[in-house]
Amino acid sequence: MRIFFRVDASIQIGTGHVMRCLTLADALHARSARCSFICRPHSGHWLEMIAQRGHHAVALPNDGTTTHHMPADPVHSEWLGTDWQTDAQQTREALVNDTVDWLVVDHYALDRRWEQTLRPHCQNLMVIDDLADRQHDCDVLLDQNLGRSAQDYGGLLKPQTATYIGPQYALLRPEFAQLRSQSLARRTQPQLKHLLVTMGGVDKDNATGQVLQALTACHLPADLSISVVMGPHAPFLADVQQQASRMPRPTQVLEGVNAMAQLMSDSDLCIGAAGSTSWERCCMGLPTLLLVLADNQLPSAQALEKAGAALAVSNDHNISQVFEKHMQSGASVQLKSWSLAAAAVTDGLGVQRIVAAMLTERLHD
Repeated sequence: MRIFFRVDASIQIGTGHVMRCLTLADALHARSARCSFICRPHSGHWLEMIAQRGHHAVALPNDGTTTHHMPADPVHSEWLGTDWQTDAQQTREALVNDTVDWLVVDHYALDRRWEQTLRPHCQNLMVIDDLADRQHDCDVLLDQNLGRSAQDYGGLLKPQTATYIGPQYALLRPEFAQLRSQSLARRTQPQLKHLLVTMGGVDKDNATGQVLQALTACHLPADLSISVVMGPHAPFLADVQQQASRMPRPTQVLEGVNAMAQLMSDSDLCIGAAGSTSWERCCMGLPTLLLVLADNQLPSAQALEKAGAALAVSNDHNISQVFEKHMQSGASVQLKSWSLAAAAVTDGLGVQRIVAAMLTERLHD
């Protein structure tokens, strides 16, 4: 089976889209599929990482031309780096007349028009989306967000489109499901001794630094240690490393972590961005204070809070208030409550379900 992914990473976009596509590609590769990624080399791209994972990486031209977008374009159209027609033509050329069993598109800047243009060049087309804000022409749509329903895509899809919606389809690496039982077992009598801070692979606005600053005003347990995770392209990495050295509790900054599931399993509480790593934390039953760093993260954050699986924090200034209210004498009860609710959100087997669907769907003759 031959599968192509059209997805980008950048300082503006972040790394989450590429990360979940890599997870899917790894699982497909294990079933003998050949996977290629078509990406534009924005600042903060992940082309080298894709190649290191054993997949073919194709870089689209990036001439820096300013593009004027039209009112009909998606809200995030500027993320593309060109107009959709040019991107569609360049993507078609990147397919080099190869047999394409699946074209997987994970990009907020692309919609039905781009997909219709590429349809003649692939057997099946799959869209990964989080927004439900534009029309699609695809065979399969995946939206892994809690609180989302098929009705949210009413009028945006063709009637025959197969939809896979909800965190039971979250694209998590296999180590999360493998370590899930271990992680849940250690939370039967939780204590706050290890705090994890993770604001995404890029964190272009330095939310990490703001969280660390807020923590200095909190009444933290005397035996607490803090782990901070940042990506190699994070623009404030050096600043956070300096800040960590001045923290009142031992604080380590970890760059480009590969063993994230183990780190989450070993953590008692996370302060994290309300992005796709929310499903990783839920799988591990890791209690979380959620910071919403982008508008598209708000619905999932609200759904997680409604489910009792996390507590949404409007900004870093509220962190000290949360610690004062929840992390003092009743911390163990609160942590256990969040953990149980989080663990019920997803079991971490979503990628297996999506791979099975891609291997069995007979969408075209």
